[in-house]
Amino acid sequence: MGALTDYFRAVDAASVVEELKRADGGSPLSAGPPVVDGVEAKHVDPTIVLAMLIAAIRQVQWRVDLVEDVTVWPTSPVPGPDGPEDENDPWVTGPWVSELNCQVRDTLAAVRDSEVPAIVARWVHAEELHGARAENMRPVAEELIHLARRAREAGEQLYCWMCL
Repeated sequence: MGALTDYFRAVDAASVVEELKRADGGSPLSAGPPVVDGVEAKHVDPTIVLAMLIAAIRQVQWRVDLVEDVTVWPTSPVPGPDGPEDENDPWVTGPWVSELNCQVRDTLAAVRDSEVPAIVARWVHAEELHGARAENMRPVAEELIHLARRAREAGEQLYCWMCL
């Protein structure tokens, strides 16, 4: 079972935290009418699957550092080396929200529409996509690319809300 992931844009981490407090940690895309501009991208986690899309765009091998991010939610301190003491700790249960680095936003935003079919054809060969078909993944890639363009044009960052 994969993660539920929503990508969205916002001006900064502080505004994201405020929205998450209002939504009690829920996705900013699912609380009634969305209050942010975003994309539902089920199972497209930032570290593996989104990073594989970035690798396909850049035509490089996947590396763990292709998508660098900083956790902005939960706001409680990260548990120590022995892990959380409470099974209800938000670091165990989620959700988690990360701010993606500008290079990810800019890589996505720079993709020309004409390049998308070839990029998706490379992306769907990733083992983590479990035999996904290009025609099913192309809309996801296009939505992420368009979201990144809007974020870059507005001077905003990309964020990923994730829950197991």
